[in-house]
Amino acid sequence: MGKQDEKMLTIPVTGMTCASCVRRVERALSKKEGVASASVNFAAEKATVEYDPKATSPEELISTIEGAGYGTDVRETTFGVTGMTCASCVGRVERALEKKVPGVLEATVNLANEKATVRYLAGEVEPRDLEKAVEGAGYGVVREGEAEASTEDAQEKEYRELRNNFLVAAALTALILVGSLPHMLGFMPPVPMGWLNLGLLALATPVQFWSGWRFYRGAYGALKHGQANMNTLVVLGTSAAYLYSAVATVAPGLFAGAGGRADVYFDTSALIIALILLGRLLEMRAKGRTNEAIKKLAGLQAKTARILRGGEEVDIPVEDVAFGDIVVVRPGEKIPVDGRVVSGESTINESMITGESIPVTKQTGDEVIGATINRAGSFRFEATKVGKDTALSQIIRMVEEAQGSKAPIQRLADRISAVFVPAVIAVALATFGVWWAFGPEPAFTLALLNMVAVLIIACPCAMGLATPTSIMVGTGKGAESGILIKGGEALEGAHKLTTVVLDKTGTLTKGDPELIDVLVTDGIPDEELLRLVASAERGSEHPLGEAIVKGARSRGLSLSDAEEFEAVTGGGVRARVEGREVLVGNRRFLTEYGVSEDGLVPRSEELAADGKTPMFVAVDGKPAGLVAVADVVREESREAVERLHSLGLQVAMLTGDNSRTAEAIAKELGIDRVLAEVRPEDKAGEVKRLQAEGKRVGMVGDGINDAPALAQADVGHQRPAPPKGEDPLIPGEGMGTIQGKGRLWRPPLTEEATRK
Repeated sequence: MGKQDEKMLTIPVTGMTCASCVRRVERALSKKEGVASASVNFAAEKATVEYDPKATSPEELISTIEGAGYGTDVRETTFGVTGMTCASCVGRVERALEKKVPGVLEATVNLANEKATVRYLAGEVEPRDLEKAVEGAGYGVVREGEAEASTEDAQEKEYRELRNNFLVAAALTALILVGSLPHMLGFMPPVPMGWLNLGLLALATPVQFWSGWRFYRGAYGALKHGQANMNTLVVLGTSAAYLYSAVATVAPGLFAGAGGRADVYFDTSALIIALILLGRLLEMRAKGRTNEAIKKLAGLQAKTARILRGGEEVDIPVEDVAFGDIVVVRPGEKIPVDGRVVSGESTINESMITGESIPVTKQTGDEVIGATINRAGSFRFEATKVGKDTALSQIIRMVEEAQGSKAPIQRLADRISAVFVPAVIAVALATFGVWWAFGPEPAFTLALLNMVAVLIIACPCAMGLATPTSIMVGTGKGAESGILIKGGEALEGAHKLTTVVLDKTGTLTKGDPELIDVLVTDGIPDEELLRLVASAERGSEHPLGEAIVKGARSRGLSLSDAEEFEAVTGGGVRARVEGREVLVGNRRFLTEYGVSEDGLVPRSEELAADGKTPMFVAVDGKPAGLVAVADVVREESREAVERLHSLGLQVAMLTGDNSRTAEAIAKELGIDRVLAEVRPEDKAGEVKRLQAEGKRVGMVGDGINDAPALAQADVGHQRPAPPKGEDPLIPGEGMGTIQGKGRLWRPPLTEEATRK
């Protein structure tokens, strides 16, 4: 290992208490392959390592220190990057951060949301170091703390400017193409050729220097730093075609020897600029749709929180809630942060996080999740997770990380784009030299024409137009089937899928509970029992009670008003209907009122085994029967699963519901594999485990609890929300959307689409 190959790295080390700790860290590092020397400063708590980057990496050195029983201070920051236009820009920013800032472990740049995420060693890297590296590469930095609204305004302004540039270019290019017909078809126009060319020059000039000014600006920014990018190629190709044509128009005699007349190529330069602008416009719109999902997720959080300060209730911004604060929540309010109930009880709709439609009863000691909705009852809870630590913030972070990860084909494109522009320029110059040296007369004219041809042909086609055009066609076809596609990567590799994972609630099922069964004991007819129960539940806001009332009305039953009504959170309801006392609730609820329900228990267990929610009913102090409610399976789900099987795909179900309910639904639909009782933050991990088994996974879901799994999957298809809910990831009513790292999952679970 030569000295010129070695690199020096300083790593903060925590947990050392004495000189023996120093020796232990030094020995561990010295034994690591590729390490030339290692010294630890106990006072500064830093290890200085000289190593061969070909044999080891900073990550491995950090792992070595942690393996010796000590800690390291590795931090992560995210900031905006402006001025990026293509994959080569992404690679340039990443290289600038990783190569020019000592202490940076990893830099990942996401072109879609224009953000850079950097992992670095604390104490070795300052924020200004990162900013200088990005600015030195020719790009701008949006610093943390700058107003998000102003950033959005800037993006909207950029979109409007790009749209106007394209519209002007498209209109003028259409006129140029009409005026270029004599050149293309070789016939004499009714006006002199010279005057026609002057008209084309007048039309092409604003396209070249007004609509195309952004390309000149981008090329100049790269040139200042000794670099070249796609803007450079566009500028060289279109400028060569435009300038050659302008000279041929003003002084046609200079090029007449090449073939008897001086042809012009204003149509070529203008059309290239118009089409490249169209591609940029499509990409910017795709970026907006991608970022919209994250913005809507963030918008779910409550804006304020009511906390106890000095014995009084005070409303403060949710960002100011601190760990340990006591938060007060009233009926109908959003829960601002994650925490643990300290007093009171209520039922909470957690469907937007868990995807399960049945509200969850919360009592003292139970955990609550931020952004979920309190339905009935007031309670107080202690804030245990605030800011970036809440469940919603973690879901947003996981989605952003998955969106920022790169598919193998994208890494290949990054590598190609890094050498593509210089290679094209080199080939064009070589073409000019060969024609000038060995070509027939007029050698210079022919050499210039062929060099321009290389630049024009190479400049837009492969990397400037192919991807946006494919996106336009693919997203258009997807929209016809009711699917919005996140971007071009989602159109790659559809044939490689082997497994499709389906969310249960709202995807395989309707997402809203329905009345399924009414079972009676001797004495009361089933319709009479249902009428009494529904009349008692009319005053209830619980979804199970609403399902019973809806079911009774659909059967044409006439309901009465309850003379007395009492709802017990987590238990049931007690009401007096037509002079009769009616109890509806769980087994414990009836027991508390002295009603023996033992004869109904076996049947209730059978209903639960079938995925239904049974409720015990007592009338006038005697057990009267059971009513069962369930989130029923969609009519088209069975056909969709059969279609997936016919395509040779394994079908799995992923849900936070209990195993018994999940197994019952899976058996009904013929699903191969069940992943039940999975928490929202663990769903992406389940997808990763399937991928670790060598499977290519498609994920279909409808709630934001599915968002990390959708983003982790090779394909993620976001179904529309159930009728009574609003799914924050759906950009348009009645539409699904493709999420994830970049594969296509085509068939949505609808009857029309499965027929297709």
